[in-house]
Amino acid sequence: MESLELQIAEWRSFVGRQPAVGGRDMEELETHLRDQVADLNAAGLADDEAFLVAVKRMGGLDVLSREFAREHSGRLWRQLVLSGAEDDAAAVDNRWPEALLFAVGAAVAIQIARVVAAFPEEEPAWLFRNAILLVLPFLAGWFARRRQLPRRQSLVLAGSFLAAAVAINVYPWGDGGTTQGLATVHLLVVLWFVVAYAYIGGDVASHEKRMDFVRFSGEWFIYYVLIALGGGVLMALTAGILGPAGIDAERIAEWVIPSGAAGAVIVAALLVESKQRVVENMAPVLTMLFTPLFAVMLTVAAFAYALTGFGRAFDRELLGLFDVLMVVVLGLVLYGMSARDRSKPPGWMDRIQLVAVVGALLLDVMVLVSMATRIGDLGLTANRVAALGLNLLLLVNLAMTAWLSFRFLSERGTFHRVERWQTAYLPVFAVWAAAVVVVLPPAFSFA
Repeated sequence: MESLELQIAEWRSFVGRQPAVGGRDMEELETHLRDQVADLNAAGLADDEAFLVAVKRMGGLDVLSREFAREHSGRLWRQLVLSGAEDDAAAVDNRWPEALLFAVGAAVAIQIARVVAAFPEEEPAWLFRNAILLVLPFLAGWFARRRQLPRRQSLVLAGSFLAAAVAINVYPWGDGGTTQGLATVHLLVVLWFVVAYAYIGGDVASHEKRMDFVRFSGEWFIYYVLIALGGGVLMALTAGILGPAGIDAERIAEWVIPSGAAGAVIVAALLVESKQRVVENMAPVLTMLFTPLFAVMLTVAAFAYALTGFGRAFDRELLGLFDVLMVVVLGLVLYGMSARDRSKPPGWMDRIQLVAVVGALLLDVMVLVSMATRIGDLGLTANRVAALGLNLLLLVNLAMTAWLSFRFLSERGTFHRVERWQTAYLPVFAVWAAAVVVVLPPAFSFA
């Protein structure tokens, strides 16, 4: 069975490189291929024989792509197959008005909330709790429209945002409470998974679509940072130019920055969708640059802390820094997987990635030991429970990733298994984040 999965992975990699085939079409082609293989298996053929016959039956890629294009006339890649690059450019341009409409909606929503809250003169807690709820529904709505989400899935999407709004606002939060801050941060994680539901068109069982969203998240982050940096330079130049004229640049910033930050969420998503192939070329470069650096840093840190005392109690700030570091490493691993050619054999970058994962795993064990010591001495708090849960989730994820990566490098497993493990584990983080939002605050009396 692993041999068959490897052959299918190689076939996907080859077919996926063809400009005529998009993400959804790839799913349909693979389903068709697997159905053919299953029928041939039932007829008595072995996996390898069934795969070769199934591929032969599917015919040439160009013929198959054109047939799919005629059947699915509304898709962008139909224009690539039947019309050429000019039609493709026109289709991309047609996305802008609709995306900008959603971006303006997000900008207006956040600006109305800012005015009502009298921010920055006042800093009401409800504004910070609800800021993300005022923006991400517009991003999810844009994806729902682009993916033509069915009515049932659309109701699930809307209900998820409504439930999140109720959960974050009905609790009797105290002023400056720890649980309120934890709930606000974890709400962002929960809602990003809700956006994922819209992005993958409600097909939560598809591992490939989950990995597509991982790739989107990394690319979206790159574009958003670039937009933010450009906006920062623009605001600095504006302040320098208008300052001598007696115009208060700070007042302008109060209006521009919140709306710009909200609208950029949708604009960055549009850029990812429109320029996908450009950013896909960036992904391998970024992983090739940062994975070795993180691997070296994690290895040095693991050895340094192990030699200075395994059971040493880290302070609170260092524990938090380690948690952030391990989350970044996990994100880097996921992004690297999303950019990897599945058909290639194990390479030196896979070995470096394993070193980074093992280094993060060792640090996680040290953090858990230190955290257990602190809980034994000082007792449980909301912060410690949230951190403990995250570290346990990371421990399981990193340990299995290291094991499957080792099997892949020793040619006793496939990359497909590593990738499937990660995409199957992602919902666990969503469930934990939701528990922190809903369960943790009342468990600690909203302290």
